[in-house]
Amino acid sequence: MNDLGEIAPAQVEASKVSFFQVGSEDAGQRIDNFLLRIAKGVPKSHLYRVIRAGEVRVNKKRVDVTYRLEEGDLVRLPPMRTAAPPPQKARAAEFPILFEDEHLLVIDKPAGVAVHGGSGVAFGVIEQLRAARPNAPFLELVHRLDRETSGILALAKKRSSLAALHEQIRAGEMDKRYLALVLGAWPNLRQHIRAPLLKYLQGDGERRVRVDPGGVAAHTVVSLKERFPGAALLEVELKTGRTHQIRVHLAHLGFPIAGDDKYGDFAANRDLARAAARPLLRRMFLHAWRLGLRHPATGAPLEFEAPLPRECQQCLEEMRDAQAV
Repeated sequence: MNDLGEIAPAQVEASKVSFFQVGSEDAGQRIDNFLLRIAKGVPKSHLYRVIRAGEVRVNKKRVDVTYRLEEGDLVRLPPMRTAAPPPQKARAAEFPILFEDEHLLVIDKPAGVAVHGGSGVAFGVIEQLRAARPNAPFLELVHRLDRETSGILALAKKRSSLAALHEQIRAGEMDKRYLALVLGAWPNLRQHIRAPLLKYLQGDGERRVRVDPGGVAAHTVVSLKERFPGAALLEVELKTGRTHQIRVHLAHLGFPIAGDDKYGDFAANRDLARAAARPLLRRMFLHAWRLGLRHPATGAPLEFEAPLPRECQQCLEEMRDAQAV
């Protein structure tokens, strides 16, 4: 704590009055979004209640929920009850770095690691990176990857960088390419898939996505890379970034991704895992291998590539060997 009584967001205590002086990275953010970020475990309804009641003060004055913070503002936070015990502390971890400067961090995420906590996952990539970099003033995901998808993941190290990169995504300027192994005899060298996607919940509460006329527009471009008996390696380009877009679009056409445990061919996945003396494939074969964007500060074009993980490369090599016999 400094002379102003400033407390870092991770140190805000629900049982005590605390203060936070706004730096450049929080300037421009709405007060409600700011509180939602720093007051972990406090019910959203309670946060809005204390703002409206005037218990949250900025420079000793009441503000409404739409107030946008300015650099140098002193925010007073009242004691706030938490809805649950403090969450489990994330274990610090680093991941293979493809690029890093003061604005941007690009990593190669392994399969099986969620990008963030939630839905039964205590913590993910973002929480582990923050734990590994406790002095980093800002670190946020630019986009997301499914837990079982490996490959390139971009994170912003400044709020201004995050805004600039999100604008590139909205404008369709970010080039995201994936490699996917699908089951079936893929027919075309290049194909556009335009099919609306709708999110829904199953009876057990699990989130799923399906092609549905009432869904949101989704556009995927697929190029054939290599054919195998009963399978094909595809390069997939995302024109929109919907949840499970690649997996659902390909499965909808009858070409599920190998190893996909949500939308895939479960019998074929089992056979792939038992196809050799050692397992041929025990994960979903979907890898974010190329990302193109403009640097959020300079505008310079950047392109990153992440090679296929060893297990995916070995799967292809064994399929090629079997094809050559």
